[in-house]
Amino acid sequence: MRPSLSLDRLTVPGFARVEVVETSPSTNAELVAAVRSDPAAWPAPSALIAEEQTAGRGRAGRSWQTPPRAGLTVSVLLRPRVPAEALGWLPLLAGLAVVRAVADGGVTAAVKWPNDVLLPADDAVGGLGPYRKVAGILAEVVPEAPDAHPAGTQGAAPAVVLGIGLNVSQSAEELPVPTATSLALAGYPRPERTDVLVRMLGEVHAVVRRWEDADGDVVAAGLLAEYAAVSATLGTRVRAELAGDAGVLEGEAVGLDESGALRIRDDSGEERTVTAGDVWHLR
Repeated sequence: MRPSLSLDRLTVPGFARVEVVETSPSTNAELVAAVRSDPAAWPAPSALIAEEQTAGRGRAGRSWQTPPRAGLTVSVLLRPRVPAEALGWLPLLAGLAVVRAVADGGVTAAVKWPNDVLLPADDAVGGLGPYRKVAGILAEVVPEAPDAHPAGTQGAAPAVVLGIGLNVSQSAEELPVPTATSLALAGYPRPERTDVLVRMLGEVHAVVRRWEDADGDVVAAGLLAEYAAVSATLGTRVRAELAGDAGVLEGEAVGLDESGALRIRDDSGEERTVTAGDVWHLR
């Protein structure tokens, strides 16, 4: 049996509350419900972690499940003090934070727009090229009740739950698809989940603080350049399957706009912006 998280080492500077449960259908759904029920009990930032998640949700309704104590299924409650139009950057910045946390263990990771973290692989697969997926990220704005804020607290920043699923010690047989990997399979020198979790939460807090200090301006914060430096998508030929059956766009991923949307230049030289959809790396 894999070891449980070491609760005595789960002190994360900057976090108001860090809770671990043995099992949860979905830490995101559970934390959203808890924040709606009692906002004061979950000051930002707080985190809910499950040793086993049985019905986790990824982007576009996909499932995310892991064997007990093999990965990290984490939901973080944030209230980013940034303009509402900047919130689209949150999953991208979370990806940057995960890359940094993993790099502390000597593994070079990359981000795939909009919400995946990848590790290098020995061979290429369709849609990812020479990478495999090690983490997925999902951000959800919490729909607050009309009386959610006690008297005198109106105008507080909106609550956002940021879900991160990271494969840590899974074997190849335990992974759901052949395009996935884990830190252990990628040669991470010591995939101890408590250490990885503390680093990851610390990096999320540090990145969000820098973002807030720059009033949501990723350029002024230096975060756009840092994100671009670890991007496996930018500068790559991609195919974007647009959300809502809006068609397919193929071309070079040339940059990000002010909201974090992906800019793609097609073969005619026209640039279009993709705000949502599946993006496949073609080379």
